[in-house]
Amino acid sequence: MLILFIKSTIIFIVVLIAVRLMGKRTLSEMQPFELVITLVIAEVACIPINDPYIPFYSSIVPVITLTFLQIILSFIARKSLWARRVMTGRAMIVIDKDGINMENLKKMNMNVHDLVETVHTTGYMDINDIEYAIIETNGKMSVVERMVDPTKPTPALMPLILAVDGKWNNDNLVRANTNENVINVALRKNGLKGVKDVLYADVRQDGTMYVSPKKGKYFTAKVAVGGQW
Repeated sequence: MLILFIKSTIIFIVVLIAVRLMGKRTLSEMQPFELVITLVIAEVACIPINDPYIPFYSSIVPVITLTFLQIILSFIARKSLWARRVMTGRAMIVIDKDGINMENLKKMNMNVHDLVETVHTTGYMDINDIEYAIIETNGKMSVVERMVDPTKPTPALMPLILAVDGKWNNDNLVRANTNENVINVALRKNGLKGVKDVLYADVRQDGTMYVSPKKGKYFTAKVAVGGQW
């Protein structure tokens, strides 16, 4: 029992020093290679603690090795743009002047629902308030707001998703007291054949509908709604 206590204490101190040497980033701010190294360190550090017959140096040596590997890779990433792109990837624009950028979403293995949730977690309930949105290499979203006239007060509105990736959200259609025919009329007026051409569409309490097509620039339109949400 005493040996296990001593081994655990030594490993804790070594891992603590390793984490301090690697920097003060939180998990949410780590680059992919940093997160991988941190997870591997946590795994190998537990091996001698779980099995008292394994010598503790079998854990300390990998921890020290991985720590210096992280420091070296971070140094290389600072000095070489090419190396940084290989290790961390590139920031991706997911919302631009044309609306939602589906090609970049595919490259990041994200879907529209993931994007909407990420937008909400950044403090924006309405995609129409965003001019540009970028997913940084650490996974966080940076947003550039759309310019508005500060002299014209606007009421707080809550968008209700009507369609995603060519499919209707029937529950929200009922909630907004509208139907597919009403929405399709607005879509056809803006050059779309129907919901199959829609990547994302939502509507607000004042009837303003935001549509980002699968191809082409986003647009807004007025539709009749009567639900309460």
